[in-house]
Order: sequence, then C-alpha cells, then structure tokens
Amino acid sequence: MRFLNESPTFDLTYSDVFMVPSLSAVTSRLKVDLTTPDNIGTKIPLIVSNMTAIAGRRMAETVARRGGLVVLPQDIPLDIVENVVSFVKSRHKVIDTPITMRMNGTVGEALSLIHKRSHGAVIVVDDDERPTGIFTEHDAVGFDRFTQIRNVMSREMFTLDESLAPEQMFERLTEARLSVAPVIDSQGRLIGVMTRNGALRSTIYEPAIDHNGCLMIAAAVGVNADPTLRAKQLTTMGVDVIVVDTAHGHQVRMLNVIEEVRQVIGKVPLVAGNVVTVEGTRDIINAGADIVKVGVGPGAMCTTRMMTGVGRPQFSAVLDCSQAATELGKHIWADGGVRYPRDVALGLAAGAANVMFGSLLAGTYESAADALRDTNGRLYKESFGMASNRAVRNRTRSESAFERARKELFEEGISSSRMYLDVQRPSVEDIIDQIISGVRSSCTYAGASTIPEFQQRAVIGIQSASGYDEGRAQDTSW
Repeated sequence: MRFLNESPTFDLTYSDVFMVPSLSAVTSRLKVDLTTPDNIGTKIPLIVSNMTAIAGRRMAETVARRGGLVVLPQDIPLDIVENVVSFVKSRHKVIDTPITMRMNGTVGEALSLIHKRSHGAVIVVDDDERPTGIFTEHDAVGFDRFTQIRNVMSREMFTLDESLAPEQMFERLTEARLSVAPVIDSQGRLIGVMTRNGALRSTIYEPAIDHNGCLMIAAAVGVNADPTLRAKQLTTMGVDVIVVDTAHGHQVRMLNVIEEVRQVIGKVPLVAGNVVTVEGTRDIINAGADIVKVGVGPGAMCTTRMMTGVGRPQFSAVLDCSQAATELGKHIWADGGVRYPRDVALGLAAGAANVMFGSLLAGTYESAADALRDTNGRLYKESFGMASNRAVRNRTRSESAFERARKELFEEGISSSRMYLDVQRPSVEDIIDQIISGVRSSCTYAGASTIPEFQQRAVIGIQSASGYDEGRAQDTSW
C-alpha cells in the first residue's frame, strides 16, 4: 500500500485512516479470491481469537465451513481439546450439524438447546436416527416446559436428500416456503440440516480443509506449564496450526519456547505473538515462527493500555510488522482492534495475511458461552478478556490457593461483559457475510482480485475524528 499524501510521523489506529478508490478492472465482488497468502489453508482472512467465552467446537465448525479458522484457548484441558478436534474433523463440509432429541424429551430441554445453533430447529429422531418431527421455538407457545416434545413437534416432515446440490436444496426449500429442513441419507437416517441461507453460502464460500479433506482447527499454547509437550500432543491430535500465545511476545522465554515447539511439531504452521515492533517481529521469525501475531492492547476486552500505558495503535503496528515479516519471507496476523468490517479491510491493506478478533463474535449463537436472557427477555452471552481476573482463575485452577490469589491481583482485562445477540445478525455466519462482503467490495475499489494485489494497490489517507464520523451511517433523523 501507499499513503495518499506524505507518510505520517505519528502512529495510526484503524479509525485514523481511510482508503481511496483506484482504477479498477474487477467487475464483481464474487471475482475476488480471498484465499490468504500465509498458505495455512484459510479461504477467507478471518481468524477467531483463542478466547474461552468464544472459541469452542460450534464456532470452530461453523467458521471453518465458511473458510476461516478458530484458535482454541490454551487453558482448555487436553482431553476436552481432543474431543473438540475430533468433533470438528468429523463434521460435514456443507451440511450443518443438527440439534437432536428423542420423542420423550421435554419442551424445556429443547428450549435450552435451540439457541446453540443458528438454524433454530430441534430434529426429533427415533432409535434408528430417522427424523420423526421438527421443533422450533414457536412450537413451545402455550405449553409448559415439562410437556413432552412429541406433543408439540410438527410431524409434517419435509426432508432433503444428501445427494442434492446446494442450489437444488435452496430451490426445494424456497418452493416449500421453509427456512430449514433435515437432510437424510439413502436409508432415511439424519445427516444434518440445511437452511436456505446455508445453501446460498455453500455456493459462495469454500471450506478451510486439511490434507485429509476435514475441516481445519488451530489451538494455542502458553509459554508456561510445559508448552512443548502440549504442542506435541496437539499436533498428534490433528490440530492444523499451533499458536504460541502470550501478552508480551517479545521476551526471551517466548523465543526459547518457539525454538522448542518448532522442533517437536515438524512442518505444522507455527504462529507466535504478540508484538508490535519490527524488532519483535524479526526475533520471533528468527526463532522459528512462520507467522507473527501483531497487536498489544486493541482488543475490546483488553485493559492493558489503560493499566500499563503499553501498546501501539494497531494500523501502524500491522504496517511496520508486516513489512519486516515480508523481508524475511513470512507473514503476520493482525490481532484485535476490529469493530467494523472496514477494520478487517484496513488490516489487510496494511499487510496482514489474516485478521484475528473475538469480541465481535461473542454475541452469537455459536460462541462457547451459554445464552442467557436479561429482565427484558433479550438474549445475551457473557464474555471476558483472557488477561482478566476470571481468565486467570480458570488458567491457574491446578495451582495452590495462595499462588492463585497472588496472580489474581494482576489483571489486564474485563472479567464480565454482556454481549447481546443482534436480532438481525445473531449468527457468526451473519457477521462473516457482513465482513467478507465489505472486504470483497474494498478489493474492487482498489482494483484487486486477490489479497496480495489488494496490499499492493491500496491507497490510504489519514482523517480527522470528524472525517471518521462523516462516514458513519445515520439511522435516525437529524
């Protein structure tokens, strides 16, 4: 990229900059290829942060199906990680995983499960896994929570055969005026569910898959508690990308861990961070990392800058670190600071191969936290930062009470935050649509059909706070 005017002498956030249009020969957003240049296998430049309240198996499955990648947190026990990895690897690349129940289940049980998936349906199955009915939240109206689901479910079963192409599934659902339907195999057994939007998305997105054709997943390790052993075990489980993660990545301990982990994971892609300087980027790459994670303090749940004064405006950090990585033939991920789709586009323009964020996805059906309701009946989920008191308690649960109490005194994150589900965009797929649509459009404005072309052609200007405010939509009258 280049600056529209002179390069500034001060650092910039995403809000400080804008992109101007260039002469373009790209005639359609759909002609833009968003395969990421870091060669890890992602088809869209979207990485979900390793945050406990966000990154779980539902999120990992859904995001990988649309071409992105989820990083599992470092504080999840290995046996649970193994279950999650096995689950994600076994998921269908096109058809969504169903929520299933037996006919003797209750309405209350169904309602407790229904918000764990965006398709909003529970498929009632018999002992042979054949669908016998379908339940939606609307079916519960007028019935108490102890009513058996057999008495409220719809028995008018409309099913789709797994052999149908996504376009055909969309047409069948449209003709039947349905938004969701079970998908069955040749023996009538349930495979999953398909929605109209899901069928459409399957024609637009390409899944992120490994060499075996299974959905991809990443996992993080810290710099303490034998990270080398954990990294080796994660690789054995089939984790596709290892992320060595700590708040202050430019430290001797981190460089030593990178060297040790590199030796035990072989050719598995290794990501490490976080840093915000050229020196930190070079040192982490020279230690053995393939990708450097860039960002200190821009996250929505992070209080590092207010607590310590340490950090750096994200756009400038990404710009400098990406240039340093490119010189060494490597790549960076821009981690944090994303509030709008524009921020993802600007992170890519500054040189990131992928953009990483978490809090933007906390209030979705697929995030790991449980759905709750406030006093007004609105759905929300609780989120928290990974350097918060709450996260420290989770991470140190195996230590003595004294050691845990000492560590809990030091926190740099929000321990509890309500993230409300947007009625219009309650699913992570809705947010992916919004982001990727914006990024594709940014590429057409720059005249770029790939991310590397976008990074070469983007022209960036600097704006005042009022300039940024001018670009925001006005949803009410003046």
